[in-house]
Amino acid sequence: MGAALIAVLSQISIPIGPVPFTLQTLAIGLLASLYPLKETIASICFYLLVGAIGLPVFAGFSGGFAALVSPTAGFLWGFLAYGAITAILVNHKEQAIWIFLANLLGDSTCFLIGVFVFRIISQATWADTLAWTTIPFLLPDLAKITLVTIIRPTLKKVLK
Repeated sequence: MGAALIAVLSQISIPIGPVPFTLQTLAIGLLASLYPLKETIASICFYLLVGAIGLPVFAGFSGGFAALVSPTAGFLWGFLAYGAITAILVNHKEQAIWIFLANLLGDSTCFLIGVFVFRIISQATWADTLAWTTIPFLLPDLAKITLVTIIRPTLKKVLK
């Protein structure tokens, strides 16, 4: 279910440059805020695996191993860090501020990995790298984290 959620939300994609705007991080935040660590990581790994073997689960209905070594691959690999950090920090915490901060730290870590991999592989300048991979996504990602924080209590009850 977790991998399917990531795959579906990956298809809501707006190309705004080398890194598209998607709802993948919304899916990762939801999973990590609702699932225990092992299930979160298993879902993300399964998503990456089915994408690597060529199923069109990545943004824009793409797939294939090349996506995992492309300039934007750091964001895909960063999902593991986002999921792990958030799932560990949430760990049965119910306070909204804790959910928000756990997701903020996880998402920020995903950004850091994605930015550094993009910079290394693309050999873009730091200014271009930040303009293409970070600045357009700051407010949308804060909105996604806020949405996760707001809807988590309801989803948690439904999942029980």
